[in-house]
Amino acid sequence: MKVRFWGKFTLFIAIVTFPQFLTATSPSIICFSTSGRYSALQGQSLLPLAFPSQAAEIEKIGKQGQDGQSGEKGQDGRNSDSLTVFADGSPMTLDLAGENGHAGTNGTSGSNADCQEKPKDFNRNIQGANGGNGGDGGDGGNGGNGGSLTVYTTNKEDLKQIFIIASGGEGGEPGQGGEPGQGCKCSNPSWNQPTCSGKPGSDDYNCTTSEFKCQEGYDGQSGRNGRKGRVGNLGTITLINLDKSLAPDQPTATVAIAELKDRGFTLSKNIWETHDNATALFAPGSIISDRYQELVARREHTVLMVWDAPQPVDNFADSKITLSLKGANDAEISTPKDLWLESTSSKQNNITEFFVFNAVRAKDATRLKSEGVSGQGTNLQLNLVDKASQSDVVATDFSLKYRVSNSDDGGLFRRSFDYRTKFEGKIPPQLISQNGDNFTIKLGQLPIPQEFLEPGVQVEVQLIANRSLAGNSKQQELIIRHEIKE
Repeated sequence: MKVRFWGKFTLFIAIVTFPQFLTATSPSIICFSTSGRYSALQGQSLLPLAFPSQAAEIEKIGKQGQDGQSGEKGQDGRNSDSLTVFADGSPMTLDLAGENGHAGTNGTSGSNADCQEKPKDFNRNIQGANGGNGGDGGDGGNGGNGGSLTVYTTNKEDLKQIFIIASGGEGGEPGQGGEPGQGCKCSNPSWNQPTCSGKPGSDDYNCTTSEFKCQEGYDGQSGRNGRKGRVGNLGTITLINLDKSLAPDQPTATVAIAELKDRGFTLSKNIWETHDNATALFAPGSIISDRYQELVARREHTVLMVWDAPQPVDNFADSKITLSLKGANDAEISTPKDLWLESTSSKQNNITEFFVFNAVRAKDATRLKSEGVSGQGTNLQLNLVDKASQSDVVATDFSLKYRVSNSDDGGLFRRSFDYRTKFEGKIPPQLISQNGDNFTIKLGQLPIPQEFLEPGVQVEVQLIANRSLAGNSKQQELIIRHEIKE
């Protein structure tokens, strides 16, 4: 026990007597100053007392260097023109190579920092300015694509006489990144600066010595080198086994009736297949894309319109019919919704004849107008007229509601709920008489009680006319109010 106590006591005396031997365990930071305090008392100097590091201001010295400018991208190489030739066995050399891409330009260097000397008796930490970054190099331009070649031939052996270079252009070289600028360097990494307060020789006279540091500015970063341009695509080959120019395909078309009647219209579609190993077809050493397209068939189908309708074709000349190829050898014919055609078609080989027997514009199918109600009792009837004069072509059937009002106010404009329905349904054909464009509906012969057919009764007829032609139909509604007269 005595040994342990004596050891602790000895350690305590050592700490009190020689505090300067203690080692600081906190990490040092260059942006802070370390201070030692001195005191003067009765002309005697004392040993410095240890104090922890204290924060000091940091001031940047100098002006940062400017960044370099980035280089420009190189211009892309020009694509080669496409070419069409007829192969007849004569030797040919074709240069369809794409142009090389142009090089990108270099980035410029970053500038050095503009450095300044530290002022004398400077009592702050300082940091030098950084150098500017180098500019990035420009990317190289892409190589141009090789040209496309279309060859008409009826004998593939003739292709062996064609030497073709349709390579893509090389990509342009990249620009180099610019050099970095240098940051400001410290000529003196640290210095001590004393600071005193009070009157020398007095009890309150104190001096403090602070250590300040200089941190060097960073050099800029080197600019990034550009990327090399992409190599252009190889040119492609299209083979057509014909000895004359191939017309473009048109599998669908919208054609005016006037054109379809006078000249007809031919729909067409080119059938292609994709094959590999194109280089084997041409002269040795040829450079082209390995995959090529070949025409294997052309489908054509003609549509003719035969106008057998009594209506003048000129009345419908601007209306358009939509045609489209259907299957291997057929055509689909679509008429516009605003035109009703009674028609049929007949196909023979690769020709379809489209016969028209009647034609009515949809808007003309619903132009019925009431001519009023007349008669009484069993002779009560509703009279209509077709203002478009299409009733000899358009089929018509009627349904109606027969409603009456017992109100004696004599008004024909009373509200709908004042009426009571006495009949609702379809009109039998025998109760409809037609004379050209005029219709008569025999209301008095419908199953309506006689008392509601007599003079003085206020009647509302809600008539629905269903008009139809060749699968097309449209409804027209008429409301007629009438007071039955003597």
